[in-house]
Amino acid sequence: MDRDSRWHLGEDDFFHGMEQERQAFVALARRRELSKNDIVFFEEDQSASCFYLQTGLIKIFRITASGKEPIFFLRRSGEMLGLAEVLGSEPRKANAQALAPSVLYEIDRDAFETFLAGHFQAAKRAIEVLGRRLRYLGEQVGNLIACDVRTRLIKLLVYLAYDSLGDVADWTRPAVIAPRVTQEQMAAMVGSCQQTVSELLKSFHAAGLIHMDRRSITIPDPLAFLHQAEK
Repeated sequence: MDRDSRWHLGEDDFFHGMEQERQAFVALARRRELSKNDIVFFEEDQSASCFYLQTGLIKIFRITASGKEPIFFLRRSGEMLGLAEVLGSEPRKANAQALAPSVLYEIDRDAFETFLAGHFQAAKRAIEVLGRRLRYLGEQVGNLIACDVRTRLIKLLVYLAYDSLGDVADWTRPAVIAPRVTQEQMAAMVGSCQQTVSELLKSFHAAGLIHMDRRSITIPDPLAFLHQAEK
């Protein structure tokens, strides 16, 4: 499986290969430490800044009128948050909350625009990231229309395990999903309910496609598991 066919599964560190740019960004930003469940920002907040997540896990979600919380993204170590809104000076379109203790760097709009103006490679990377996320959302919409919950859950589990997959050559090695994402949160990401997700996980476990214990979920062969989504 080449990189183009897995573009949507995750992002590299925003500053990968750009150590000077990383240092310049950090020098302009403010370091924040978050505990689990701390809010980064709320929907409709003014987008006066964006964020680089150094360590941790952040969920991007909304709260519907009925009280449901659909999750759009999980932002992981090395990823940026709030790019689209800060560049467009738009109010926040969703909420952001830490799912684990996290460290991020917050940079205000003026400083970020100055940073991008002086660092072409970082500006190019920001455009690439926004394009990738737009394609990812497009695929998510397509999945909701064309794919059943089983298929959506398989794709989600591989996405959650992406950090442990490593290089392309390692895609047949076991991948582990740490227990930072609950079944209820998985259900919110695939547009289903917790009971359905639980039953599907049990069926995957019974078929040997995944191994579950109280601490984690292991996918013995991520590539073969992903191919299950095509059946």
